Amino acid sequence: MSDANPYALLFEPVRIGPVTARNRFYQVPHCTGLGHVRPRADAAVRGMKAEGGWAVVSNQETEIHPTSDLSPYAEGRLWDERDIPALRLMTDAVHAHGALAAIQLAHNGNHAQNLLTRAPVLAPSEMSIDTSQPKQAQAMDKADIREFRRWHRDAALRARDAGFDIIYVYAGHNMTLAHHFMLPHMNQRSDEYGGSLENRVRLTRELLEDTHEAVGDSCAVAFRFAIDEMMGADGMQAAEEGRAVVELLSDLPDLWDVNVANWSNDSATTRFQPEDGYQNAFLSHVKQITRKPVVGVGRLTSPDMMLSMVKKGIVDLIGAARPSIADPFIPKKIEEGRADEIRECIGCNICVSSDNLGIPIRCTQNPTMGEEWRRGWHPEIIAPRRSEAETLVIGGGPAGLECAMQLARRGYQVTLAEASSELGGRVAKESRLPGLAAWSRVADYRLNDLKQRGNVRLFTDSRLDGEQVAELGIEHVFVATGCHWRKDGIGRSTQRHPPMIASNAKVLTPNDIMNGTLPPEGPVMIYDDDHIYLAGVITEKLATAGYQVAFVTPESLVSAYAVNTLEQSRIQARLIELGVDIRCNQVLTALQSDVACIGCAFTGRQTDIPCASMVLVTERRRETALYDTLKGAGLKSLELIGDAASPGLIVDAVFAGHRAARDFERPKAEADKDWFRREIIDLAEDAS
Repeated sequence: MSDANPYALLFEPVRIGPVTARNRFYQVPHCTGLGHVRPRADAAVRGMKAEGGWAVVSNQETEIHPTSDLSPYAEGRLWDERDIPALRLMTDAVHAHGALAAIQLAHNGNHAQNLLTRAPVLAPSEMSIDTSQPKQAQAMDKADIREFRRWHRDAALRARDAGFDIIYVYAGHNMTLAHHFMLPHMNQRSDEYGGSLENRVRLTRELLEDTHEAVGDSCAVAFRFAIDEMMGADGMQAAEEGRAVVELLSDLPDLWDVNVANWSNDSATTRFQPEDGYQNAFLSHVKQITRKPVVGVGRLTSPDMMLSMVKKGIVDLIGAARPSIADPFIPKKIEEGRADEIRECIGCNICVSSDNLGIPIRCTQNPTMGEEWRRGWHPEIIAPRRSEAETLVIGGGPAGLECAMQLARRGYQVTLAEASSELGGRVAKESRLPGLAAWSRVADYRLNDLKQRGNVRLFTDSRLDGEQVAELGIEHVFVATGCHWRKDGIGRSTQRHPPMIASNAKVLTPNDIMNGTLPPEGPVMIYDDDHIYLAGVITEKLATAGYQVAFVTPESLVSAYAVNTLEQSRIQARLIELGVDIRCNQVLTALQSDVACIGCAFTGRQTDIPCASMVLVTERRRETALYDTLKGAGLKSLELIGDAASPGLIVDAVFAGHRAARDFERPKAEADKDWFRREIIDLAEDAS
C-alpha cells in the first residue's frame, strides 16, 4: 500500500500472540440473531466483513455449556463436538478472505435463563437472575468452579478445532460469570474467590491461564473486559478497580478488548452519545499498563478519529460492531481512498433491537445485513440491468432514495421526483428533532451517491399527478409517497373505542411539529400510541421550548419499545428531568377545547387533564392517491413501496426500496418461489 494514503498507519499488520492481523480493523463480537439456529446465514454475515477488509472478524457470545442456555435467543453454541461443523462454516468463510476468526466463549451465569435446558442457574453468590423470570441462581461451590473451568477449557479446544484463530475470555457487559465474580455487588463470597479484588479476579486469571495452556501455541487468547460500569462509586470505575484489573492481569492476555458496561452504555444510541469515540476516556490508560495490543470501540465511523486514536497510543486496533454492520466494507473504502462512500452508522440501535427481539439482524443503513445468505444480497454488488427500461421513482424519502440508488447502480436510467423542496422525506424532518441529527446520514449517503451518477435525474418541488406521469412517458414507476399521521386519535389502544374529539379542540400531529408548527400557549398533552422514539423526542422538544407537557401512554413505560434499543430508561429519565407530567397505563377517551379525558387501561377509571392542545402520535394513513390513479394508466410496471405500502420504521422503508430495486424485471413467479433461503433440518441425517 502506498504511503500516499493518509491512513496507511491503519493498514499495518498487528501481532496478536501466535497470529497476525493483516491490518488494524477488528470487528469485535456482536450478535446477529442467527447464531446456532441459522449458522449458514451467520457465516455469510461474518464472511462479508472479511471480504470488506476487516482483519479480525468475531462471532457472538457462544454458550460453552447447557448451564449457560440463552434460549430463545440465537447466539453461538459450543456445548460439545457436534457444534463444531456449524462454527466451521464461519471460520471457513472468514479465512477465505484472509481474515482471522475470533470466538467469544461465554458462560452467562445469572444472565442465562436456561429456559431450554432447565438447568440450574449458576452465580458467584445466591441471587435472582437478571431477567424478569421468577427464578434464582445458586451460588457456585468449589466443585462448580472446577467444573466451569473444565467446560471453558474444553470449549477452547473445540473452538481451535473449529478453526478459530483468537479465543476470548469474556468479562463484560455484566453478562458473564467472569465479570460477575469481579463485581462486589454480585460476589459476596468469603473464600479465595471473594473479598479482595485480587480474589475476585482469580477466576478470570485461571480462565486466561487455562486457555493459554490449552490452545495458546496456535490461537491468540483475547480478554474482553468492561473497565467501567458507568455507575460512579456504585460500580467498577476505570480509574480505580478497572485500572487495577489491568495491572493485575497486564500481559496475561494476548489482546485486551476494552469497553464499558452494561450493554446500554457500550452500545449507546447517538441520541444520548452523539460523539464517535465516546469510550476513549475510559480506555486511554490501558496501553500504558500492558505491552499487549489493545482494541477499543465507541461507534467509530470517522477515519480521522481512527487514525488519531492509533497515533495517540489509545489503541492498536480499531474495534467496531455497529459501524461494521452499517458498512462491512469500511476498511476497503478507506484503503482505496473512498472514505466518502462509507455508510456511516447512525446509532439508532435497530440492530440491537433485533437481538433483543430474538429475530435476524437488520440495519437502517445497510438493508443487505442478514440477507447475505438468505437472499444472496451483497452490500456493494447488485445484478446489472436486464433491459434498457427507464424508471421513475416518485417520492424522495428513505424508500425512494434507496430504490433510486440501487436502480441506478444496476444501470437503469432513473428519474426521481419529490413533491417538496427537500429530498430525504421523513429522515430529513426527523433528523431535526432533538438527538436525531445523525439520522440525516441515511439521506446524505444516498444523495451523495445519486448526485455522482450520470444516469440519474433528481427533481424537487415536483408533485406529480396521473397526467404528468403519463406526459413523462416512463412506463416503470415506483411510488414512495409516504404517509401522514392521523388526527382522529385512532391507534392500537383505541381501535374499539375511538376517542371523542370536539371540533374546536386543537389537535396536532408529528407532521405539524416537524413542519414547524408549534402548539398555542398553554399546557400540551402528548398521546403516545406508537411507543418508540417519536413521541419522546417531540415531548423533549416542547418541554425544552418552555411548554408545560403531559406525556400520556397506554403502555407502562415511556417509549416502551425503546427497551429493545437500550435507551428507554434514558428517555424516561430525561423527560422526568425536564419536568414532564408522565401518565402511563392511560388511554385517551375524549378531547375538548381545554381538557383531555383519559381512562385507566385496567379499570377504565376516568381522569381529566387540562390542556390547550394535544399532539397525537398514534397511527398513520398511507398516501396512495397517486398510486390508485396510476393503477389504471396502462404502465408496464407499478409498485408501491415504503411507508406508502406499509408504514413502519425507517429500516423498513429502506429495506422495501432496496428489495423493489433488486426485484425489478425479475419474473414474479421466480420472486414468489424464492422468497428467501431457509435452513431446514434434513430428517434423513443422523438424528443424534
